Amino acid sequence: MASNRFKVDAKIAGLLGENYRSSEHALRELVDNSWDADSKNVWISLPPFLTPITDDFKIIFMDDGTGMTPEEVRSEYMTIARNRRERKGDNTSNGRLVKGRKGIGKFAGLFVGSTMRLETVARGKKTILTIEKEELSKAKRDIEDIDLPIEEINCNEEDGTTITIYNINQNLLYPNPERLKLILIMEYGRQDHFNIYVNNERLDVTDVKGQSFEYKEVLADLGPVNLRFVISDTSHKLRQPGISIRVGGKAVGKPTFFDVDKNNPDIPGKLLKRLYGEVEANDLLNYVTADWGTVIENSHAFVALHGFVSDKIEHAIRNEFKNEISLAKARIQKQVHIELQKLPEYKREYAKKALDKVINNFYTLPENKLRSLISVVLDTIEKDEYWEVIKALDEAQHADVSSFADALNLFGLVEMAMMSKQTASRINFLLMLQKLVNDPKTEEKEIHKAIENNLWILGPEYSIMASNVTLKTVIKRITGRNQYNGSHSQNRPDLLLTQNVLGHYLLIEFKRPSHTLSRNDIAQAADYRQEITPFLTGSAIDIIVLGGKSNINSLYSHGEGIKVLTFNDVISNAHTLLNWLLSQLNQNPSPLTRV
Repeated sequence: MASNRFKVDAKIAGLLGENYRSSEHALRELVDNSWDADSKNVWISLPPFLTPITDDFKIIFMDDGTGMTPEEVRSEYMTIARNRRERKGDNTSNGRLVKGRKGIGKFAGLFVGSTMRLETVARGKKTILTIEKEELSKAKRDIEDIDLPIEEINCNEEDGTTITIYNINQNLLYPNPERLKLILIMEYGRQDHFNIYVNNERLDVTDVKGQSFEYKEVLADLGPVNLRFVISDTSHKLRQPGISIRVGGKAVGKPTFFDVDKNNPDIPGKLLKRLYGEVEANDLLNYVTADWGTVIENSHAFVALHGFVSDKIEHAIRNEFKNEISLAKARIQKQVHIELQKLPEYKREYAKKALDKVINNFYTLPENKLRSLISVVLDTIEKDEYWEVIKALDEAQHADVSSFADALNLFGLVEMAMMSKQTASRINFLLMLQKLVNDPKTEEKEIHKAIENNLWILGPEYSIMASNVTLKTVIKRITGRNQYNGSHSQNRPDLLLTQNVLGHYLLIEFKRPSHTLSRNDIAQAADYRQEITPFLTGSAIDIIVLGGKSNINSLYSHGEGIKVLTFNDVISNAHTLLNWLLSQLNQNPSPLTRV
């Protein structure tokens, strides 16, 4: 038995490889190595998930790649941090783009377990090498001094490499086969002549998490086809979304949406990008171009396939779209209903259409951003100019088609311009408010006056709240008591009490921008709430305490229904949301202008 030692390249950046986000991501690194070895098949064996980890657990990787000779193990594998691309170029001998770059992916197995055994066969010789993480850790800077026994055996086995990982790290969650499949399908799901098996199950389209569909049919001008796809519900971004055409097991061209995106502008692009699948049509062989880049589009066979696939995916996408829109509308239905009821009846129909457009095109957004969009749309609708266009649109319905089309276009353009103008106006308001906050002379009453009719700056959920005479009277009773008169007048609180249509109350206590909020301010606000409560019935009262700075530990419990905010936080958050909204209006004009 011979022995050898690691040779440390001058570019070494770390000892035991990289840190990985999860065990599954570490195992993917070993699949990358198999890819670089021109393997056609990779087999990964994981013990059953959620079973207790025992000392005899092991993870096995096998591939049928080129393998390594004993000399290659010594000169290539045993040299750490050497860039393979610099040594052998950007492509493998079979033309694959090399994935390995840093030369330390070989240690990925040691992230999962503390012992890694390499068995590689090439040209009639098997080379065996065992690496112990503990031994490498002891070496620290002297890794090149470690003796690592290499065993050489003559054999008649096929070329390939097997890596076995022992002593699984029990401080990590055990590798999940389904999660591993999802990671691998994102990277390798579109590759020809590269099959991955996890626990003897071949990686497949349906390993993408989401709703799956399969249709088998014999088409008159083509023959048998098998369409399989998934509408993903994972947060992972799909690589090359769409439907891939496969003929004889080989992909033809790039995945496409079969013109569903072009013929159905009302379907959001974000939803289509969650489509992942393939259609097998072996009888297309005579219509594939010589470079396998596409199919002859005007052939009867392709026309039949195109109609079949586009019909199936459009139907599935529309059903998914309908379901998700329904869920989005249900989340914000109360706000929409309340706002519509506040409008004159003649405005409600068009207001509802405008809100439906927003929801249909932005339903995937977080709820706070969707509510902000709705708030801006409704503010826009209240403008007089908007209703001049609506009037023209109504009149055009009784005129010729051309006039009606022009009116529709005008409606969209004006709607877009006014929404952008409304958003820009809010941004300008924030700039002025920031100046007011930055002025050390600013008092509570000036801040109160500026914010009272602009509660949207606190967040979209507050935009439907408003003060009224009754609530102002309640506050006047509280602040007009003897304890706040005379020598105590400087302690008079500046309070704003608001209410939404559902009867929910909000009490805001304003402090000067120069004031640093403390726990005493929170206690006082809670006392004011207690004083106000007897004058009101129904919902509880939430509290916001606004000041210039805060010295309250973030771990401190403010109490039920109490928020502590600084002016800079409020302005910054509102600014971020409005800038995002303005960018959406500028980048996505067409969805919002369709009626």
